[in-house]
Amino acid sequence: MFGVYLAGIVFAVEENAPPSLGREALGIGWAVIYTVVGGIIGIALVLGASFLLPYLINRLTPDIDEEKEIARGNLAVAQYFGRVVAASILGVSIVVAAAILGGIIAALL
Repeated sequence: MFGVYLAGIVFAVEENAPPSLGREALGIGWAVIYTVVGGIIGIALVLGASFLLPYLINRLTPDIDEEKEIARGNLAVAQYFGRVVAASILGVSIVVAAAILGGIIAALL
């Protein structure tokens, strides 16, 4: 119900209309749209990174089988593997958050 109301506000305002409440609502509506779309894309990127990075680390270290070493109780490999994957996912998350914030700022200006 709220989405239909918001879409009506967003698409009912003309681009050349004088500044008014409708123009502000248009900016807020676009900010919400940018946030939702950016959030969905961000979730997809973070999930993709969390599935791709362990495979990539296994390919970059062919002499070490990380899964086997972790199963044997080798804490050094487990900590290294976990920290590299966690740092990479955190980096992707920061980039996505900056992109979403840029979309919000662009919509409100």
